Amino acid sequence: MTPLPIADYALIGDCETAALVGRDGSIDWLCLPRFDSPACFAALLGTEANGRWRLAPSGPVTRVRRAYRNDTLVLETEFETETGVVAVVDCMPPRVPELVRVVEGRQGRVAMGMELVIRFDYGSLVPWVRRTGEGLVAVGGSNGLRLLAPVALRNEDFRTFADFTVSAGERVPFQLTWYPSHEGPPASQDAARSLEQTESWWRRWAGRCTYEGEWRDAVVRSLVTLKALTYEPTGGIVAAVTTSLPEQLGGTRNWDYRFCWLRDATFTLYALMIGGYLDEARHWRDWLVRAVAGQPAQAQILYGVAGERLQPEWTLPWLKGHGGATPVRVGNAATTQFQLDVYGEVLDALHVARRAGLDPDENAWRVERAFADFVATAWREPDEGIWEVRGGRRHFTHSKVMAWIALDRAVRAVERFGLAGPVDRWRATREAIHADVCRHGFDREVGAFVQSYGSRELDASLLLLPLVGFLPADDARVQGTVRAVSERLTADGFVLRYRTHTGVDGLPPGEGAFLPCTLWLADNYAIQGRLDEAREVFERVLAARNDVGLLAEEYDPRSRSLLGNFPQALSHVGLINTARNLGRAGGPAEHRRGA
Repeated sequence: MTPLPIADYALIGDCETAALVGRDGSIDWLCLPRFDSPACFAALLGTEANGRWRLAPSGPVTRVRRAYRNDTLVLETEFETETGVVAVVDCMPPRVPELVRVVEGRQGRVAMGMELVIRFDYGSLVPWVRRTGEGLVAVGGSNGLRLLAPVALRNEDFRTFADFTVSAGERVPFQLTWYPSHEGPPASQDAARSLEQTESWWRRWAGRCTYEGEWRDAVVRSLVTLKALTYEPTGGIVAAVTTSLPEQLGGTRNWDYRFCWLRDATFTLYALMIGGYLDEARHWRDWLVRAVAGQPAQAQILYGVAGERLQPEWTLPWLKGHGGATPVRVGNAATTQFQLDVYGEVLDALHVARRAGLDPDENAWRVERAFADFVATAWREPDEGIWEVRGGRRHFTHSKVMAWIALDRAVRAVERFGLAGPVDRWRATREAIHADVCRHGFDREVGAFVQSYGSRELDASLLLLPLVGFLPADDARVQGTVRAVSERLTADGFVLRYRTHTGVDGLPPGEGAFLPCTLWLADNYAIQGRLDEAREVFERVLAARNDVGLLAEEYDPRSRSLLGNFPQALSHVGLINTARNLGRAGGPAEHRRGA
């Protein structure tokens, strides 16, 4: 089976889990009942038939057109054939672990085919399947699935098939519902009504958006995507809905991103508040406070959707991975790393929430005080850094800057909001960190801040220095860093995180350009007053989106391919924030610097 490109997939979801739908009508990735559950389908986007659900014309297709219905997460894929036109409408109703697919005849008469391959536990378990009067039931371990289908089904080689014909005006509904196997299938719902309610729910949610600037359609689509990546019961937001989609085709940089990263907290809060979604921002803030509760030294870079701490990393040798990339990973070993920068991200996020007027949380300040005290004693230690390297700890410049952020935000909380804390000690340590970074993190010969103390390598994370307020945008060292990154750390106008051939990350070289870093470059141009250049970079990222407006983590500008896990929250968060930075004064880049 030749896999579809990552860009050929679209997202549907119910704010607890999600599925990816290919342009060929096949769903090749689905985790039920929540994002990090063992996948019911685990083909890793069409690489093998370990699991899939395909609904498409049986014969040749002359044209495919797909789009979301307005500002919703209801997807229409329209197929044109020699005999007619048919559409497959896909959605996942909120708060119901169910996938609804409705085949609609639009013109003429079209022969359709269905193939359903159910595999539990990441494709390793073939379930027990039995036919029912309305479809079938599949059970394996703790998982049960019920398919409701108004067409004749047949079973061959542990797969389920159906052939049927749809004429103009006809609708043929299919429903796949998850349930705990010990409870039995739930009562069935009307598919047409579920589809209507799902579309109405998303329309109401998107209708709350207060963003009215340029690029509104792109911003709303990114906000809808961000909402889809939210685990509604807790407020956690996953980085992506997939695992192990490669950062280089056929490569080994394949990670599980179905977790909530603390590092994204501040950017995410800004994005939600820009859109007017204060309830979601508050929910995310509350998740953050709960997740990091405990001893500061035990804080992790990522947590499960409900705040789970233990996420051991292991591999799945029975799965080939997208495009042959191996290994396929579940869990993420970054939970065991020491990453100094996350303390700054947490304090900055909670400070942003306080400035935005979110209702105060007495536990939040207790967390902040503990984190600030820890940073004041630990900031001189090396760490694995923002990119979670596996080549050993270093004194990463970005990490030290975020240690400065942690103490700066703690000081400002005392000075501006009258909270109690050892502000003199924090203030003194803040100044010591600033001096240390300027002394050891800046290389005069390179003319820029460098990746780590003693290194001469560039790192795109240092584009954040002016965005977080460490130094002003007009500082010569900042301007030198922006210039160096734009000249020596780009590929066809897209920004690389760093040069992977240096071996700093302990992994084989090779990956795509990093879309969030590219947006950080646009933000820097914006605050430097270089608005034409900022718009050019931003519109380059907009052009990298797929046909339904989604972004992955990385992009290969030569092959014009999206790479990495998909869709990526941080990329869409960056799009929202950069649009605001370019749209008017007072955007996140300006607001955060004036913290």
